[in-house]
Amino acid sequence: MPKNKTKGSKAERELFKMFLDENFRAVRVAGSGVMEKADCDLLVGKIGKKYAVEVKSTSSTFKYISKEQIENFLIFSEIFGLTPVIALRFNREGWFFISPKELKDSGKNFVIELSDLKKNGKRFSQFFN
Repeated sequence: MPKNKTKGSKAERELFKMFLDENFRAVRVAGSGVMEKADCDLLVGKIGKKYAVEVKSTSSTFKYISKEQIENFLIFSEIFGLTPVIALRFNREGWFFISPKELKDSGKNFVIELSDLKKNGKRFSQFFN
């Protein structure tokens, strides 16, 4: 498995466990990031709360996500009636959570910068409680 896929899977498993530890029910989506039409990484819920979660991890101070990936993610979320969430893990900074509408347009991609997340991003308990 390529290094970035291994890193992504590790981040997904870490976040999956965080949700379980907070009494959510969660499912990792098989083939996400590899298979066509597997448009999110985790499905997560508690009574009255249902989320589609796109998981990103980086060692950089920013992360690019293609507009096509976000568009597919939003369509998927809408079809299933789920709240879309972008979960970002920056090395040595931990997890941040944002709504896709908070992404910045950089042309053909969206970009998320760590400096913005430190000001405006939410941590797990802030976003999900």
